[in-house]
Amino acid sequence: MNLLVTGGCGFIGSNFIRQRLTEKGSALTKLVNLDALTYAGNPANLADLAGDRRYVFVHGDIGDTALVARLLAEHAIGAVVNFAAESHVDRSIDSPEPFIQTNVTGTLRLLNCAKQHWSKLAEPKKSAFRFLHVSTDEVYGSLAPGAPAFTEEHNFEPNSPYAASKAASDHLVRAYQHTYGLPTLTTNCSNNYGPYHFPEKLIPLVILNALEGKPLPVYGDGMQVRDWLYVKDHTAAIWLVLHQGHTGETYNIGGLNEQPNIAIVRMICELLDRKSPRTDGRSYAGQITHVTDRPGHDRRYAIDCTKINREFGWKPVESFATGIEKTVDWYLQNRAWAAELTAKYARQRLGVKV
Repeated sequence: MNLLVTGGCGFIGSNFIRQRLTEKGSALTKLVNLDALTYAGNPANLADLAGDRRYVFVHGDIGDTALVARLLAEHAIGAVVNFAAESHVDRSIDSPEPFIQTNVTGTLRLLNCAKQHWSKLAEPKKSAFRFLHVSTDEVYGSLAPGAPAFTEEHNFEPNSPYAASKAASDHLVRAYQHTYGLPTLTTNCSNNYGPYHFPEKLIPLVILNALEGKPLPVYGDGMQVRDWLYVKDHTAAIWLVLHQGHTGETYNIGGLNEQPNIAIVRMICELLDRKSPRTDGRSYAGQITHVTDRPGHDRRYAIDCTKINREFGWKPVESFATGIEKTVDWYLQNRAWAAELTAKYARQRLGVKV
């Protein structure tokens, strides 16, 4: 298989590429990574794979139809996995338009290119072609305490500009399958965590702020509940769906690990107290600071992943306890990676070319 991965220098995309190129028996002839390298796209995530002859990096935008069409044809692409997205809720509240441009218009243009490429393929390559779109549980809205978890049949009720843009892209993927017959697949995942997570997200932010002696910001009362999915469990599930999923179907991928934000923060503090204690002997929990809640903050997400378990036998390998310890260990061992990325982001915010 020749695979086009979009957004492959981001958090989940880079973990997917690393897993595919390092795991035995992946059956990949070539993997082309197309990434626009916006603020969260970091080539350093995959720097050690640059010597792999199967790996091709292309700096570009999924909205560049001429570029995408050329890559699909030139590399005889047999499947597309679309990770490319603007994904930070706070940023979408401050400035929604880039989310529409990338998540909606970009996905539309990518679908058009994939459809044109697929329509020209001869059998059996045409029947084997797949377009897998990676989405989020946030398209489903917010759950009340005790309510059943989101299934694939749950209505879309997005509550942030980010979630609305992803819901729109999910609908476009569905429409292209229904109208044109493009063999699409969609996955909706819960909150990911693990190595290479951009430092502005909750878990890496808490780890890094704690180590730097900074406040650990917690929105409101901290009782917003999320289902946490270790990123390597997620990427393994995506590969499984790509190969075994039924075209036109959606598969929810969850970690079966519902936790309130405040519990996450306290667990990280406990791990750091043990693994990298403060010089004054006090707990990192003393740095926790409650801040004004995010506008329209969803209280609870939870994924029901019965379907993917029933059809393919998939379930997450990591519990939250094992996954969060591996994550803390990774950040303790890779503080230089985080420092460089944080410095690069700071320079970008100041308008310095990087």
